Order: sequence, then structure tokens, then C-alpha cells
Amino acid sequence: MARWEPDARGRLAVAALELYAERGYDRTTVADIAERAGVTERTFFRHFADKREVLFDGSNALQNATVAGIADAPADAAPLEIAGEALALASRILEDRRPFALLRAQVIAANTSLLERELLKMWALGAAAADALRARGVPAAEANLAAESAVTVFRAAFARWIAAEPGTTIDDYVRAALADLKALTATADTAATSSDASRRR
Repeated sequence: MARWEPDARGRLAVAALELYAERGYDRTTVADIAERAGVTERTFFRHFADKREVLFDGSNALQNATVAGIADAPADAAPLEIAGEALALASRILEDRRPFALLRAQVIAANTSLLERELLKMWALGAAAADALRARGVPAAEANLAAESAVTVFRAAFARWIAAEPGTTIDDYVRAALADLKALTATADTAATSSDASRRR
């Protein structure tokens, strides 16, 4: 995979993250970001609505790739498998930007308003995935549960990926987290079955 080479938009994103980490999000201005990136404030606003959106620029790409992956999944696959694998494939777009993703996560974790925005973006990702599952004929309740579970899996995998040493790719972490969820639910099913059997004795 080719390494990410930032253009003006990319330079602005990198400059913003660096400044947020150095000074804090609230103490960084658009003028600061533009100066660090070597562009004008007008150029900044051609690419981003405000300084917050710099941090969420990749969300639409992840969402679009996830929806496309769900649409292209095999017809006989289970909804959770479809959504989980679609997110695994979509997550690859983050792979060559791991340092950016790590710093972004740190900046967001340090600011309550940014955390709220991140949660909204994750909600939107789940809603889009559920819509895509329903478009395949999955019943609404099942589609919602599968999509929300897959997003939870993605969030857990992302946290593992940025905390680990480079080597394992993020899509592998997503698949591992999905396997963990399946194992957990299988254990719960076994326990529930055993409990029911005990009550019937």
C-alpha cells in the first residue's frame, strides 16, 4: 500500500493535529493551523468548515467504504458477519495513516466536545450500516443490532490497534474482536441453556 502523501488538505490536517497536541484544541486557532501548514486561512476554509471538522474528515470515507462492503457481501452471509467484515475491509484506509490516527485519538480523548462528536460519527456509521443491511432484506431489528454490534467491534479493534506496536493490521484486529464477540455470545448461550436445563430437573 502506498504511503499517504499529504496535499494542502492533508497538510492542514497534520498541522492541526500537531498544534492540538502541543497547545490543546481550544487554544489553537484556524490562523495557527494555516500558518503551520503554509497556506492562507481562505485555503483552510475551502477544505474545512471549522477547526473541529479537521479531525473528522475521514469519517465519510470509512462510512462509504463500509456501506459498499455490505452491499457487495455474499448473499448467504449472516448480518453480523457482513457488517463486521465490511468494517474490517473499510478500516484498511486507516492503515497507512497510523501515526495520524494515534495522535487524533489522543486529541479527541482530551476534549469532551470532541468525544461527543466522535460518538455521533460512530452512531452515523452504525445507522448507515443498518440501512445497508436493510437494503439487502435484513429485518430492521436484526439489521440495527448487527450494525451496532459491528461498530462496537470496530471501536474495540481500533483501540487495540493504536495501543499496540506496529505489525498487525487494523483489519486483523477487527476480525479478532469480531471472533471475541462471537465467542462471548456462544458462552452466554451455553450458560443460558445449562441454566434452563437445571430449572427443568
